This record gives sequence, C-alpha cells and structure tokens, in this order.
Amino acid sequence: MDFQLKTLTHAQVADHKSDVLVVLISSTPISGDEGLAPTIAAARKSGDLADKPGKLLSLYRPPGVAAVRVLLASIGDGMTAAVRTGVLAAVNAAKGSNPKRMTLMFAQDVDPAALRSAMLAAAEATYVYTSTKSKPEPRSLRQVTVAVADANPLREAFEQAAATVAGIELAKEWGNRPGNYCTPTLLAEAAAELASLPRVRCEVLGPKEVDKLGMGSFAAVAKGSSEPLRFVVLRYQGAAKSQAPVVLVGKGITFDTGGISIKPASEMDEMKWDMCGAASVLGVFRALGELQPSVNVVGLIPSCENMPDGKALKPGDVITSMSGQTIEVLNTDAEGRLILCDALTYAKRFEPAAVIDIATLTGACVVALGGVRSGLFSPDDELADALLKAGESAQDRCWRLPLDDEYGEGLKTNFADVANVAGRAGGAVTAAKFLQRFAGEFRWAHLDIAGVAWKGGAGKGSTGRPVGLLLNYLLDAARVPPPASTPAESAARTSRRGAAKTVSDSPARKRAVRQPR
Repeated sequence: MDFQLKTLTHAQVADHKSDVLVVLISSTPISGDEGLAPTIAAARKSGDLADKPGKLLSLYRPPGVAAVRVLLASIGDGMTAAVRTGVLAAVNAAKGSNPKRMTLMFAQDVDPAALRSAMLAAAEATYVYTSTKSKPEPRSLRQVTVAVADANPLREAFEQAAATVAGIELAKEWGNRPGNYCTPTLLAEAAAELASLPRVRCEVLGPKEVDKLGMGSFAAVAKGSSEPLRFVVLRYQGAAKSQAPVVLVGKGITFDTGGISIKPASEMDEMKWDMCGAASVLGVFRALGELQPSVNVVGLIPSCENMPDGKALKPGDVITSMSGQTIEVLNTDAEGRLILCDALTYAKRFEPAAVIDIATLTGACVVALGGVRSGLFSPDDELADALLKAGESAQDRCWRLPLDDEYGEGLKTNFADVANVAGRAGGAVTAAKFLQRFAGEFRWAHLDIAGVAWKGGAGKGSTGRPVGLLLNYLLDAARVPPPASTPAESAARTSRRGAAKTVSDSPARKRAVRQPR
C-alpha cells in the first residue's frame, strides 16, 4: 500500500483529485464555510449523519468537489477504536467501486494515535492474498493520501504507521501461505531476503548445525518430516554493539498435524498458521529496516514441520534439550514448546536485555481469551507492563495471566526432568511454566497468540498480530537510554558474544548471510 501524507485545507481537499474522498468526522464542532464544511454541518444538524462510529453518508459528484465519490464517515469521539471503526466501514463501502486512489481526510484536528489507527484500518480493509491463486484479483486500491491540517507534527507517526503496515502485511503473506508454499526452507529464504535492508543480517542453520549445538528437543520434533528444519538468526543493529539486544523468538511450525498424537481432520488446514509467531518476527524486522530505530534486536526462528512419520516422536519418548534438561514427551501435539525451549537456551548467548517468545501455543488460551487479546506471561512486572502498554497503543492488546509455582506441579514426571504437558486445567499457564524453566537467566515474556493470529469465517486469514505490539514495544525501548556500562563490562560482553557465535560452513547458509549496510 502506498500511503502519502499531505497538508490540505478543506478547500484544497475539495480540489484534490481521487476516486473516493473519505471525510472522517468526529463529534466536535466544525467551523468554516470552505469545501465540504457546510455540507457536513448540515448533515449532522439534520440527523442524516449520526455521531456513532461507522455511520456513513454517501455523496456522488457533489458540486465543487473533484472526487467522484465522497463518503462522510463518523468517528465518534475521535479515539483510536472509533477511528478504526469509521475507517473500516468507509473503506469497505468504497471498495465496491474499485477505487485506485483514495483520500482520507480528517475534518478536525487529529493526534498521532488516531492517524496511525486510520492507516492500519485502511490497509486491513484492502488487504488481498493472491500468492496461490491462478487468476489473482490484486488490491485495486493502490494509493491512499492522508489529508490533515498540518502534516509536520504527524510525520513521525505517519512513517511508523506505514512501516507497521508493511510489517503486518509481510506477516500476513507468510501466515496465509499453505504448508507446501511455506516450508521451513522457504521461510528461511524469506528471512534471508530481509538482510537486504539496512542494518539487518541473517544466518540460517540447518540440521547439522542444530545437532552440533545440542538442540535435541528441536531436532526431535523435526524427525517426523521429510522437510529439513531451519533455525533462523536475524540481527538488527541500530544502537552501539555494547547495548544489550531484545531477543524475539518466533515459533515456526510451518504445518502441525499433531505428530503421532494426531489432530482431528476438521479444521486441520488451519495448522498452516502454526508459524504465525515466526511470521510476526519477520514482520517486525521488515518494519525495523524501514524505521531504523536506535535499538538492537535479535530474531530467532526455530522452524520445522510436525508430522507422523515412522521416525517421529512417540508419546513417552524422553529427549534432551540444549539446556541439558530431559523432557518426557507425553503429547507430540505439544511440540511448539519443544522447539521454543532450545531457542530460549540459544538466546542466552546474546546477554539480552529481554527475551520475548511469540507462539500459537495453546488452544487453552483461545478458550480463556478468545480472539481479542493475546495471552501474556512474565515474572517481570516491568517487562509485562511495557508490553501491555505497547499493546494498548497499537490496538494489538494482550492480557497478563499468572505464573504461580503451583501451576508447574503437573509437569513433574518419574522419567525425566520435566514432562511437556500437564492436565487440561490451566493449559495455557502450564505451557508457559514449561517455557519458564528455560528462561530463568534473563528477563522473559511469553505471548500466546493462538487466539489472535488468524480469523475464521468469511474473513478467514492471518491477522499479522502481534507485529504492532512488538514494534511499539521496541520503539518505546529505543526512546529510553540504556544503562551506562564501564569499558571493561562492554569489552567482556563483546568477547563472550564472539566466543558464543556459531558459523556454518554450508554453502546454503553462507548465501543467506548478509552484512550490515
């Protein structure tokens, strides 16, 4: 989507050529007699345009207006949720005429949050997946001009919103691809392409490297598939090397049959979305490459399929994780935590400021929170509060759930250090308690996105969540100066990171590595 931000008065908007002009009108009074201002005032006075968000009034070739069609759209109090409702209603109504150019005009003053909300809603309403269609119908709307009274103070918010849209749409693209168009190898290639962005590098590890690292839990999940696993390491360096990075860990199960503990056939097609955590990491790095914030970020994506081959994990098998902890696999359909635990152990080598894993992990979280909020788990109040705040500002909300020690009792077993599942009760929490065992040496949070990563029904498809939440968190982190460290501490940190680095000798991996630009 091509967004443009312009300073346009009511009179200038009337002269601005576009296929559709959408005028976003809040409940505050409108003054003046230029352009559409008198028409808006009259429509509100007569009751033809109520103040309820999403109410529309359509005009065709109104006198003195260059746009062919005009939609007056109410946005209520002008807050983000109301703006989203109004823009979705207006853009969906306008799509019937297949416009190529649209102008979104705020009739009154607008704040950065409302501007961002409008842009994300417009992109959401016009997104079209076409990659696997023989006769694709591409997005007809190609350009959206956002008209405001004064563009200068909104420029930063506009650029952040445009980058967020690009990241969300990349996450949607890879989330929506079916399993045969999104294998671990293809997902890794998509990650490697991001290394063309400034300050982004990518490494891709294959089965030999993963075995050498001792990632026995991750490797065990991949054994049942003919598709080789991939472990992706993305790096964005926007700050000094001495600054500790935030590590994002995205679950990348490109298709999940459940393994030997096979799922029911009904709706199993939706398990192509079991890599939406990985897709969100790709989306965040896409946005970081555009925005170039002053923060260091590492993205880790363990990716494989979970299939019921003769070599696949069996219930009762005991495997050894990279941390050395042994795991009794009581249910092979609880595979996400098995690949994430090794990635969390790997994350320790970066001496991170924080680690956030993102996963479509449990159906129990869907039962608990539905499709509205992601489940948030963290023993760190400061980190949890920052993520909650970022989610609210991004309209990509989460809800904090408990991590009491008692929830971990069900993971005890006579045959290994830990079992990979407990009972049915509190399933989202016990899954988080399992992951917590592997995240004890750094600040950690877990986002269970099983309920929000995709939608069903007529609008079936990936949502691109939680790209917005994660990006807002990172941008907030970039605004906070890191704690000062002594030269000796910085040198020691650099030395330890260098010693921990693993480099592949395989030609495929060498091709995937990019240097920062």
